[in-house]
Amino acid sequence: MQTVRQLLEQKSGRVLVTVSPESTVFQALQVMAEHDVGAVLVMEGGDVVGIFSERDYARRIVLQGRTSAGTRIRDIMTSKVVYVTPDQNSDQCMALMTEKHIRHLPVLEGKTVQGMLSIGDLVHATIQEQAQVINQLVHYIQSA
Repeated sequence: MQTVRQLLEQKSGRVLVTVSPESTVFQALQVMAEHDVGAVLVMEGGDVVGIFSERDYARRIVLQGRTSAGTRIRDIMTSKVVYVTPDQNSDQCMALMTEKHIRHLPVLEGKTVQGMLSIGDLVHATIQEQAQVINQLVHYIQSA
């Protein structure tokens, strides 16, 4: 089982995508599409003040009949950000995502943002770990 730190190392080269609380929802969606991500951290003065996801867009813009060009991120972001630390492991992340019904977890060390993990990142890591265990078992059986 990998630590969050190890998972982030595997994602090296990926840029942490952030927006300002003053950004419009439309601007945030453009940034998300440009970087092919499903969520962005909302940062102000170096601090995490929220998170905005595709789910927020669907529930707080589309279903409420608001416009993305006329709505600021600060008005619809999730301000109670659930996060993990680099020393936690992939199982803890999956359990937290399941419990909170979320798909993205920022990684903070103190107040410093280290990155973001998605459910896809965790599924990928789980599949890799299972493949490794299967290979070890096959090797063990064949050598017996």
